[in-house]
Amino acid sequence: MDALFQPLTIRGNRLANRVVMAPMSRYHCPGGVPGADVAAYYRRRAEAGVGLIITEGVGIDHPRAVDHPGVPRLHGDAALAGWRMVVDEVHAADGVIWAQLWHQGPMWNVEYAGDTSAGLRPSGIWGPADGIISLPHEARFRALPATSPMTEDDIQDVIDAYARSAGRARALGFDGIAIHGAHGYLIDSFLWRHTNRREDRWGGDARGRAAFGAAVISAVRKAVGEEVPIALRLSQFKMQDYTARIADTADELGALLAPLAEAGVDVFDGSQRFFDSPLFAGSTLNLAGWCRKLTGRLAMTVGGVGFGKSRGLARHIDDSQAVDNNLPLLVERFGRGEFDLVGVGRALLNDPEWLLKAQAGVPFKPFDPANLHRLT
Repeated sequence: MDALFQPLTIRGNRLANRVVMAPMSRYHCPGGVPGADVAAYYRRRAEAGVGLIITEGVGIDHPRAVDHPGVPRLHGDAALAGWRMVVDEVHAADGVIWAQLWHQGPMWNVEYAGDTSAGLRPSGIWGPADGIISLPHEARFRALPATSPMTEDDIQDVIDAYARSAGRARALGFDGIAIHGAHGYLIDSFLWRHTNRREDRWGGDARGRAAFGAAVISAVRKAVGEEVPIALRLSQFKMQDYTARIADTADELGALLAPLAEAGVDVFDGSQRFFDSPLFAGSTLNLAGWCRKLTGRLAMTVGGVGFGKSRGLARHIDDSQAVDNNLPLLVERFGRGEFDLVGVGRALLNDPEWLLKAQAGVPFKPFDPANLHRLT
């Protein structure tokens, strides 16, 4: 584990080690407002030595950004006061915390509320009718009917909302900004050729499909300044289809990544179900590894750290897995320079002291699926 305890400086942030608490939705913010329990939850991970905490997805200041009433927001006096408390608690434990900005786009209301017609979609398309999903099938069929494509005004409104929310996050004391551009949500639905059929400047070839994400990143960079790091989460798989791909070749991925990097991304967060899955044939590199190779920017891997392979069907949150010490494989790949940071998700939900135990080589706490749904 020693290799993962090297410090790293990213713009104005100095991280004590390379282990990151990955962003994970918790649904414990009634009315979008984080309370003292949320602040304590994040502080416990900082106290246990995690080098960087990335918050759960936080709804940007847009009326159709997030659906569930327990998802936190970055607008409204009460929510902003709650986040200031969270930041203060993490800083009091000498932690570093970035806010993950989230707009669900086509996934708005699909999992929870039922009426999906107002969800923003680049071309009015939700996803394939036969994709492999963990959603209830009736939810997919409710979402499948086409809606109106986003207008220029829709697009500009969302870009402005990202910028406002990033500026507020910085004013609250967050150390950096993470942007959710994966899993079939809004930015990802522009990157994915299945859901982006536009023929204007926001679609077409790979660079055109990246234009919306690049515009968001540019606006965020302008709002937060040059000292604040920006991370962007990417994935191949989608909530609409676990077999989906935004790029079939390294060249196509490079064409998507170039404008995003140019716009100001410091860290590409490569989300996979399992970190040891190769992205393209002929190479062992995973998504984070290819992002690093193609852009020269820092990269974070995430997916199944501390867990064995799933025994069940594809699921976004899988409780069929058991704790597994796959750290030797992780450290080996880190040592080869494949990625710079390691995102840890469910293992840290299950046990706030997971990193201390990994460093000391002591047994991990047995996995309790109930911990996925409570603030331990």
